[in-house]
Amino acid sequence: MSYKTIYEQAQDSFVEKKSEFIGHIAPVKTSEEAVAFIEKIKAENRKARHNVYAYILRSENTSRYSDDGEPQGTGGIPVLDVLQKAGLTDVCVVVTRYFGGVLLGANGLVRAYSQGCKLAVNAARIMQMHECSRFEFSCDYNMYGKISYVLPDFQVIKEKEDFADVVNISVLVKAELCKAFREKITDISNGQIDLSEEPNLEADFA
Repeated sequence: MSYKTIYEQAQDSFVEKKSEFIGHIAPVKTSEEAVAFIEKIKAENRKARHNVYAYILRSENTSRYSDDGEPQGTGGIPVLDVLQKAGLTDVCVVVTRYFGGVLLGANGLVRAYSQGCKLAVNAARIMQMHECSRFEFSCDYNMYGKISYVLPDFQVIKEKEDFADVVNISVLVKAELCKAFREKITDISNGQIDLSEEPNLEADFA
């Protein structure tokens, strides 16, 4: 199980025919969090003509969007489409428009709101979240050389390497690689290493 989301709120902006478009993106887990973010952006941009938004939630298997007064289909759907094509979930994007007096037309609006969303996505730190386990174990320095050599094969995230009388190691391993990892460590240590496993975690393997 894996999915892509973002680390923290980000934003970027551009101007198209005197209208300023500001793309805001935030990580959200629930509809309540998404609505709260949308209301926050609206409150911060009270003089803006439109605050178009879209959000996608993994836990609720939900996606929502709004054109916020723009012609139907020219705002919310293009923003949602960018998020879907980027493969993102648990995210909310609000594209704020300060109207500059020049009409963009339907196609121009679609391009502008898509661009506003793309800029926000590009400004964010993307995370590739995977279900994983934390393995903790200790080994002597001779064995450490063998283990450190094979760790890259399992795409592990090193959390800790504590060099004392022995080497104390903590790594995160993707769920689908855990069985092979356990077998490999057992094999190269001839069963001398005692692995403790904490399963059902999530971590960013981007």
